[in-house]
Amino acid sequence: MVDFPQQKSSGRIRPGRMGDVRAIHGLLTLFAARGLMLPRSISSLYDHLRDFVVYEEDGSILGICALHICWDNLAEIRSLAVSETQQKRGIGAQLVESCLDEARSLEIDNVFVLTYQAAFFRRFGFVDCDKQELPHKIWSDCLHCSKFPDCDEDALIRRASSPS
Repeated sequence: MVDFPQQKSSGRIRPGRMGDVRAIHGLLTLFAARGLMLPRSISSLYDHLRDFVVYEEDGSILGICALHICWDNLAEIRSLAVSETQQKRGIGAQLVESCLDEARSLEIDNVFVLTYQAAFFRRFGFVDCDKQELPHKIWSDCLHCSKFPDCDEDALIRRASSPS
């Protein structure tokens, strides 16, 4: 596990549930409005709920993250968001670690991310990659982005042989 400073918490990471969709949507909408991630419809969240893990503390969803399987031996970590008042507590790191653990359990060796927070992901062994190296199949969500085709996010990938 990556060493991040953390405050003591009583929270836990668990799979997303039907009752979490509105909270997940609220977090995503907040950051999407700032252009920091793609917006997701409620319908899309129901369709992809199994991709999500949530960080729950005292009955509140404070963080979310998804592992989306894209292609043979390739998945994407997406939709990482932590409530603004709860950032810098290691919640995001725990969510990413949970997604990487799931990728390992599914025997997925390559996990990528498109992000504005490249330094954060480099701490997990992600390295810069050319977006052109990624299969065209992953760009289906990008077609709905206002920045397409001029994406300004950094692409990073973590291969199974990368250190954690």
